Amino acid sequence: MSTSEKPTIINLNANNPANLTYVAEPVKRKDPNLLLKRGIWAYFLLLIFEGALRKWVLPGLSTPLLVVRDPLALWLVLVAWKRNLLPSNLYVTGMIAIGAIGIVTALAFGHGNFAVAIYGARILMFHFPLMFVIGKVFDRNDVIKLGKATIWITIPMAVLIAMQFYSPQSAFVNRGVGGDMKGGGFDGAMGFFRPPATFSFTNGTALFFGFSAAYVFYFWLTPKSINRLVLIGATLGVLIAIPLSISRSLLSLVLACVLFSLIAISRNPKYLGKMVVAIVVLIITFAALSQLSVFATPLEVFTHRFTSANETEGGVSGVFVDRFLGGMVGAIIESTQKPFFGYGIGMGTSVGSMLIAGDHTVYLISEGEWGRLIGEMGIIMGFSVIFIRIAFVLNLAMDSFKKLSIGDFLPWMICSIGILAIMQGQWAQPTSLGFDVILGGITLAALRTPNRKLWAVKAIERA
Repeated sequence: MSTSEKPTIINLNANNPANLTYVAEPVKRKDPNLLLKRGIWAYFLLLIFEGALRKWVLPGLSTPLLVVRDPLALWLVLVAWKRNLLPSNLYVTGMIAIGAIGIVTALAFGHGNFAVAIYGARILMFHFPLMFVIGKVFDRNDVIKLGKATIWITIPMAVLIAMQFYSPQSAFVNRGVGGDMKGGGFDGAMGFFRPPATFSFTNGTALFFGFSAAYVFYFWLTPKSINRLVLIGATLGVLIAIPLSISRSLLSLVLACVLFSLIAISRNPKYLGKMVVAIVVLIITFAALSQLSVFATPLEVFTHRFTSANETEGGVSGVFVDRFLGGMVGAIIESTQKPFFGYGIGMGTSVGSMLIAGDHTVYLISEGEWGRLIGEMGIIMGFSVIFIRIAFVLNLAMDSFKKLSIGDFLPWMICSIGILAIMQGQWAQPTSLGFDVILGGITLAALRTPNRKLWAVKAIERA
């Protein structure tokens, strides 16, 4: 069951009956999009637990499970299209058109492998449009429910990565995809490995806890909407996940959440007290945890990796230039050396590498996302995809920022990690693609559906 809008009259001035404001009142009725919503929830849960299925539950089916979300995404897009729920905008139309043309150019001028071309085009033709389906089908309540589910999952996920951090790679919790006894961890520092949590690869750990951090900060700004003890547990989970993950990416995502929270508070100073209390508690908690050996060890490992990696890559500024600006600039410079139509869509993915070169661990085109796009599809189509992603992200960011004026933090906090993820995330990697689809979709949903309580308050204030 969900809600529909039924206008209710509120008399803001008893002496003047004409001074009336209509405020939407929730009325229970059957949700016509319930099946689609369940499909979106299935997509989200498969994203979180797909790796667990491939490693622990059904290791013999690890290869087909790699694309387990693809038929679901295609079904969601097709059903939404039949129900006129798929927006016909330049973003969706442009991506689908580029994907279709990319298949033709890959076969005519590129690698010539139909399976690889289809695998590459699916990213543009139904995963990207799925963002807009989620934005159209989900409402604000669904976005908050998904956030609450994430908060609950964060606590056992933190326990799991702690077990993986301290266990040898031969342990069951560290088993790799397909039941690989060598382990699924990735080299970290001081003999410790980066834990993959329930995901197939360690990037899932950083993406999940970054995703969780966005909701943690949002719920601290609006604490009445969630169980306080669960929120504290999830906050501690995110906090300890930073050193346990040995991931600089996760640290940058959490810092982005902090920055966006401060911007939100600057627009609504009345929330400053809540955030100051939360930050003080976090600092005290972090200081207390650092005295425990179970936390001190991963903190030392993380610090060692952070220091050594930054020295290797030229300091913090060098990391920023190499990972962000360097990827952009490098892709532009190298674009002149690529074929006009590229080497073929899909060739830069791990599946493309396996089908073409027989090794999924090599990058046939580029490790960076922008370099991959231009290398696969050439300068015109590659840059077109990049421009669409940038335009889409800027639109989300500006619309989310405007919501701050009425005290609506939800889309803005999701944007805190969604901006760079959607703009430059590695869509060739299924986990990264999945998180970006969810991020884009729930941001659109949060923007589309207003916070009725806030609108009612603002209406009364204007009166």
